[in-house]
Amino acid sequence: MSGRVIRLGVAGLGRAFTLMLPTLAADRRLQLVAAADPRAEGRRQFETDFGARSYETVEALCADSDVEAVYIATPHQLHAHHVGIAAAHGKHVLVEKPMAITLAECAAMIEASRRAGIHLIVGHSHSFNAPILHTRRLIARGAFGPVRMIHALNYTDYMYRPRRPEELVTAQGGGVVFSQGAHQIDIVRLLGGGQVQSVRAATGAWDPSRPTEGAYAAFLTFADGAFASATYSGFAHFDSDEFCDWIGEMGLPKDPSRYGAARKALQQAASASEEAEIKAARNYGGKSYVADNLPSSRLHQHFGTIIVSCDRADLRPTPQGVVVYDDVQTRLETIPVPAVPRSEVIDELYDAVVNDRTPLHSGEWAMATMEVCLAILDSQRTRSEIALKHQMVLPE
Repeated sequence: MSGRVIRLGVAGLGRAFTLMLPTLAADRRLQLVAAADPRAEGRRQFETDFGARSYETVEALCADSDVEAVYIATPHQLHAHHVGIAAAHGKHVLVEKPMAITLAECAAMIEASRRAGIHLIVGHSHSFNAPILHTRRLIARGAFGPVRMIHALNYTDYMYRPRRPEELVTAQGGGVVFSQGAHQIDIVRLLGGGQVQSVRAATGAWDPSRPTEGAYAAFLTFADGAFASATYSGFAHFDSDEFCDWIGEMGLPKDPSRYGAARKALQQAASASEEAEIKAARNYGGKSYVADNLPSSRLHQHFGTIIVSCDRADLRPTPQGVVVYDDVQTRLETIPVPAVPRSEVIDELYDAVVNDRTPLHSGEWAMATMEVCLAILDSQRTRSEIALKHQMVLPE
């Protein structure tokens, strides 16, 4: 590392920022210099914690000459607009997943970045996780032969976590296909080489009180003949963290005796507005906000069960590393847990901004992931297989 520090501004101090905060605050390659959020309590907390400036609007944040790059963590439907503002001010951008909610928006974001000569990185998705990246390196070495099949499965309580009203409206980027498919499909594409050829899928919206997609099952074919199944359910019944020895998505031990806690907690909200207030209270600066103190028990983050089948081995990324099931033995290739969680995201941001290297999770890569997610919705609507045309091969 050169010792250079990126001066970062934050657009949106909600849930995504709350989850990324341990990374942004602890990584010495970053300096948090400014933030924008409509919530006064979030702005006050940011000013107190970092001795930095805060603004009510993203426009004001991006006009700050001291801001070098912007982390955009605003609601999904605002990503395209806010990336356009940042690019117009010459700021490099790290934008949360999903990249946007239409392919036209994705294309506009890419074009705005190119026109401004800035780097656009899309994340965090769980394809940044070290065990996923190590699995990809094992594949690239060629010792196990080509990828033939991928299975991805995740069952969570996603649908019963507190939501703002638009998060339950598919047209505004609500539901699991946008928010969770952006993780799972990105992983599958990364491990499969990137070039998905077609999608056949079905989705489930089975709770009238949560009127958006809460589950999907998708079958993906790749241009080289490989294929994948991707299954997700957020209906808070089975919890697939059981398959990860009760290590949760964030890499922390989970108490299985708290079964049903999400549904129970949600019963406290008598209306959609009360539910939104509960969510806001848990976010940065809210009255129920609790800072993440980076416990030493943390393992790698994960996104459920992933199994990659090659000619001569199956590979399974886990919170501890990657399990290799080859022709003669089973072994765990352990991977040290970084002191700063999600530091892989900053690796990519830093390499792009400081060393001018094209990021893996570029706008083009993320647009291809969103094409698959949108194809899942289209396949359900048309009851047909959807051919894709915006895919790209995994960069070397």
